[in-house]
Amino acid sequence: MSNNKNPLIFVVEDNHVYNKLIVSFLNTNKFTNVESFTTGEEAVQAMVRQPAVVIQDYLLDGMNGIEVLKKSKKIAPNAEFIFLSGQDNIDVAINTIKYGAYDYIVKDQMALKKMVNKIEKIQSYTKLEVAKKRYKTGVILFFVVLALFIIVLITIAIMYPQYFGFRIGDI
Repeated sequence: MSNNKNPLIFVVEDNHVYNKLIVSFLNTNKFTNVESFTTGEEAVQAMVRQPAVVIQDYLLDGMNGIEVLKKSKKIAPNAEFIFLSGQDNIDVAINTIKYGAYDYIVKDQMALKKMVNKIEKIQSYTKLEVAKKRYKTGVILFFVVLALFIIVLITIAIMYPQYFGFRIGDI
């Protein structure tokens, strides 16, 4: 997620009214970098912009949500998918997760709040991943510098033993 404070979010929903409702709800919750699409094909073509999160319906005109997910992951492998669907079927939900979706939310009165909660969890996880990478880089850098320091110190000791209290015959 390149911009963790205001990530790029794609909304893929073929119902124009619900599409606008999702976008409006996201804007209300301070997610303003949102682009909406009414077909999976449009969304897949736009994946080159590397969205952080994709909110999408399962049943779309044309390709279904799984097809969009599979094609999109090839272009934007780091994009997290949250399915927001009227399909209250456990097999459909399991299938979406199996293909790499972050979560599956059934459309109900709490769906939009759950969606925002999931986006916030994705942001928290992303922050932790970035911190973990920085920590690993810092530890590696520390040991590289330490190794270089020791090598330089040993080289100086070998080249100038008199400064370290050695005599030529001691080495």
